[in-house]
Amino acid sequence: MDNVGFNAPLTRRQMVQRLGGGLGALGLAQLLAEPSLAALPAPQFGGRAKRVIHLFMNGGPFQGDFFDPKPALTKFAGQRPKEVDLRTERATAGLLAPPFKFAPRGKSGLPVSDLLPKLGECADDICVLRSLYTDNPNHGPALYMMNNGTITPKRPSMGAWFLYGLGTENESLPGYVVLCPGRPVRFAELWTSSFLPAEYQGTYINHSNLDPQKMIPFLRNSGLDAGSQRKQLELMRQLNEQHLAARGPDSMLDARIKSLESAFRMQFEASEAFDVSREPESVRAEYGSGHFASGCLLARRLAERGVRFTQVYYGNGQPWDTHQNHHESVRKLAQDIDQPIAALLTDLKRRGMLDDTLVVWGGEFGRTPTSENGSGRDHNHYGFTMFMAGGGVRGGMSYGETDDFGFRAVQNKVHIHDLHATILHLLGIDHEKLTYRYSGRDFRLTDVYGTVVKQIVA
Repeated sequence: MDNVGFNAPLTRRQMVQRLGGGLGALGLAQLLAEPSLAALPAPQFGGRAKRVIHLFMNGGPFQGDFFDPKPALTKFAGQRPKEVDLRTERATAGLLAPPFKFAPRGKSGLPVSDLLPKLGECADDICVLRSLYTDNPNHGPALYMMNNGTITPKRPSMGAWFLYGLGTENESLPGYVVLCPGRPVRFAELWTSSFLPAEYQGTYINHSNLDPQKMIPFLRNSGLDAGSQRKQLELMRQLNEQHLAARGPDSMLDARIKSLESAFRMQFEASEAFDVSREPESVRAEYGSGHFASGCLLARRLAERGVRFTQVYYGNGQPWDTHQNHHESVRKLAQDIDQPIAALLTDLKRRGMLDDTLVVWGGEFGRTPTSENGSGRDHNHYGFTMFMAGGGVRGGMSYGETDDFGFRAVQNKVHIHDLHATILHLLGIDHEKLTYRYSGRDFRLTDVYGTVVKQIVA
């Protein structure tokens, strides 16, 4: 504890530490004014998307189950042709044929598996990327690459970069929210701001319990009413003016105080934003039940309130990591995601929000067309599938191809750097110009790589 006498003047840091007992007790005077959109950084060109919802299937889904039909898997089941003689994380055997059928969906005729009948009805709104690839077949590095643009930790997450580039539309809510009913592998490193200012870090919400007071503990200041808190804020304003005049700015402390400003405002808006019980029963029924369904509905509520980036993790740990009993597992997983994703796309479209909300679906990599342990599938970073919808993306199409067995991307290959560059482009940002100077060099989400996939941009 600081050795400060009762009569000694307090520094700003000491005042923050002493007042830090309640979420709502801190902030600066600027939060007393209405947030101004004019103060936000402007996109570098006219991007269609204003916000992103990332539906993350942590563990890695198999591309051949959903959007990348491969008849050769059935024809050559049990065999191991030279095309699949690739090094994988674990030993695999012959080809494992999926028992699921594909059919053309929508006016576009986009092939979608019968595992996703409701999402198939939205086929004309989605763009399937069949030729993704990444650099490492291990969960940790692949998670970092997908979320942070590198296979190593300690780099800013893509949501932090989005906020850094665009700012927030609603200063009463976090600009970057991560919804997960548990703890995914690598946890907070996947939504860190790293060396970017701390105000851009993601806010993790465990939505296992849908009571807003349980999702966001200590949301309300139980000891002080709003008027008393405002008096404290005025005192903080005066102390900050004195500190600034005497010592100059402190960027780390400024970032901390900004996050506490948000906490003050969240007392009054987050209770409403995170309360799905306020939705009509018909809407809640449209999304269905379960953690993932609730996450999708929360994501829509946050999007319409100006949250820039919302990630919805499917579940705790690595639920899509199907090293055994793959077919049985994927039926349950598909049933859990089909109705909520279709409802999310339909709901956004009905509200006129799909045009400027980019929805991204996928995992950190795919899975092998060959079998592991007789009934499972190993990790596959050579070629896998994701899809995007809304936010300026062309719907009813697929882009890129894997080989005959769905193992390796072979045509119009899309690296994760290309995916990030394309998302930033849709947000109106040139990925090569979104940089931050740190440790003697200019960093960016796409490192020194990345090409925008213009063929999928509407």
